[in-house]
Amino acid sequence: MSKRCAVIDYGMGNLHSAHGALQHVAPDTEVLVTRDPEQILSADHVVLPGVGAIRDCMAEMRAQGIDQVVEEVRRSKPLLGICVGLQSMLQHSAENGGVEGMGLFAGEVKFFAEQPEVQQQQLKVPHMGWNQVQQEAHPLWHGIADNSRFYFVHSYYVEAGDPQQVMGRCHYGVSFDAALAQDNVFAVQFHPEKSHNAGLALLKNFLAWDGQA
Repeated sequence: MSKRCAVIDYGMGNLHSAHGALQHVAPDTEVLVTRDPEQILSADHVVLPGVGAIRDCMAEMRAQGIDQVVEEVRRSKPLLGICVGLQSMLQHSAENGGVEGMGLFAGEVKFFAEQPEVQQQQLKVPHMGWNQVQQEAHPLWHGIADNSRFYFVHSYYVEAGDPQQVMGRCHYGVSFDAALAQDNVFAVQFHPEKSHNAGLALLKNFLAWDGQA
């Protein structure tokens, strides 16, 4: 019986590209785009994508009960957060005057444009394009060279509360956390589905991962 991967559809994510990339790296895996809690909870691996404003994302997740499903998933199987999917896992975001996240990770989501270093260097916000990620040892980096480049599109960045949970760091005016992990959860700020070979390798590693660090 083939493995199944559920990509959570709560109306806020680039689901087509994420689905296509996952199916490409693991043709024997059944990749479902779904908001059905039963299908999500019965899958072997689960992906939480996200784009856009975190207030809208959190509102949709809470309205549909997806936050509770994610909480259940994180207790039982490998879970991958992407972009706003990562930010939603933090305790709090400064976006829209303040938004409470799911609190899977301690820490804050901050606005690039409010940082003096970003202002002094007149860096464009959002941070958009390719940037290097400095890795900490984790199975999802298997076969991916340290400081490989990944594709980012974001105006807000993560500052984790626990440095031991940081698995990847990046710099854009300020240093920020590009990948976090705790037990069977791994989450990234960049878009692996848009990051060519390195991103596809990470997705392949995720689908082969048993959730153990």
